[in-house]
Amino acid sequence: MWEVRVQHPGLNAYRVVRGVTQQEAELKASLQVAVWNERWEKKQLSARTHLNLKVNKATASVRTAELRVQIAALEAILAVGLQQQPFRWLDLKDGAAFTQPRPKEPASPKKPDEPQRLAYAPQLTFFDRILSGRRMRKENQATAALGEATAQWRGECAAIDATYQRVLKEYVDNASEWELARAQHTAEREAQHAQIDALRVEYRAGTASAVEFFFAEILNHSAYPEGFPQGNTLAFNQGSGVLIVDFELPNLSALPANKEVKYIATRQQFQDVPVSDAWLKKTYDEVLYQIALRTLYELYIADEANVLESIVFNGWVRSIDKATGVETHGCILSVQAGRGEFHEINLGYVEPRACLRKLKGVASSSLAELTPVRPILTINKEDHRFVEGYGVADGLDDRTNLAAMDWLDFENLIRELFEKEFSKNGGEVKITQASRDGGVDAVAFDPDPIRGGKIVIQAKRYTNVVGVSAVRDLYGTVHNEGATKGILVTTSTYGSDAYEFAKDKPLTLLSGGELLSLLAAHGHRAKIDLQEAKALYLSQQK
Repeated sequence: MWEVRVQHPGLNAYRVVRGVTQQEAELKASLQVAVWNERWEKKQLSARTHLNLKVNKATASVRTAELRVQIAALEAILAVGLQQQPFRWLDLKDGAAFTQPRPKEPASPKKPDEPQRLAYAPQLTFFDRILSGRRMRKENQATAALGEATAQWRGECAAIDATYQRVLKEYVDNASEWELARAQHTAEREAQHAQIDALRVEYRAGTASAVEFFFAEILNHSAYPEGFPQGNTLAFNQGSGVLIVDFELPNLSALPANKEVKYIATRQQFQDVPVSDAWLKKTYDEVLYQIALRTLYELYIADEANVLESIVFNGWVRSIDKATGVETHGCILSVQAGRGEFHEINLGYVEPRACLRKLKGVASSSLAELTPVRPILTINKEDHRFVEGYGVADGLDDRTNLAAMDWLDFENLIRELFEKEFSKNGGEVKITQASRDGGVDAVAFDPDPIRGGKIVIQAKRYTNVVGVSAVRDLYGTVHNEGATKGILVTTSTYGSDAYEFAKDKPLTLLSGGELLSLLAAHGHRAKIDLQEAKALYLSQQK
């Protein structure tokens, strides 16, 4: 009899298969292994199926939990606003510490010990001592070895000193750069703090631009669920103490479309459970009423100088008209609340819709229908500095040197160019009078809910590199104007310090090359020749 031992570690199975011949025994063994493998595959498949079922059910639970968190956040919009600390002027100050580590001073290098004569003393035998020739030869060899070792030692010390001096110089240079960077950081932070302090003084005096800037920052720092639009426009009347807020509200698509996710094991598919239309419309109305009350609360609670006598909240929504397929932007909610009457309201216990009605807010019975209403007060975008502009772009060609253009023509060209750029989204651009009051050459009003608001534009027809001072001036103008962004356009280029200052700030720097590209994008051609402009200027001075 022949025997073959077979086993299957996965099934923990073992068997001795016997046969009359070797071939019979091996055949029976292979058939047994095949049976075991089939059983093992079925077991593995069952385990994988069970594991996948658990994983998919867990995934569905996680996605359902995420939806519930989103829904809970919608229900708590007003409550979250009431729990937050009031926004302060101090919150506008740049508190970022200078985190760049100081270069570490290199330690003085350790040098090898100087060779000692004793270590190279000759080993004299009895015969060396009585035979002067042998003794002298060994002494000369020892002296030469000592000299060679000393020379090598001096070379090593010199190399160590040279390396240390090079490292020391790098350290001194890096330390100087570090000190300069720290001083610049400190100076910029102190300048920013001084600017905020100056704006605070103007706010307390009721200066419109400072008031608008401060309360715009409050709204910009107010956190809402992801997907809600950002970008609001404010206008303050110093005489009446009325602040008008044009607030961009979310449309229905910002709300979750589903309330639950299930995993259907029989179909091996995830299934979304949608919210009902009734819930969507009811929740949408509640969300918008909460936003209106929260905005009024955040503005009043931060008004430390009581410059606000009344706030008008106009809620605007950007959506697609289902009847025409055209994008619309309409006001669907408007309410005015005086300081006294609003402070009498206990927002922790109100029903938002009823509270807005108590304040005589204007809105349709269902905000979800997006029915436009007439705002109680509207923002007047007119400014005494604005003057009529004139067209320049059509007169340009390849021979026109923008760097040598009349400065007034250049400013009108910039206005015309940005008017074409912003008009895509319904925006408008105004040019200021020749005095260029406040450092503003043009003002753009962009209705876009994300990037929109008031944007100040400065045009610099320069032939030299634009330094950081011009960018700092623009940043100050942005704050003074209560604008959301500043754009600086030049025929030249910017220094590295200008780009570094503009980084992480609401500033855009357009160089001469970028200006030509923008012109080309709107179908116009010109050139910028700084040397030609400089030569022309010098000839005019003679």
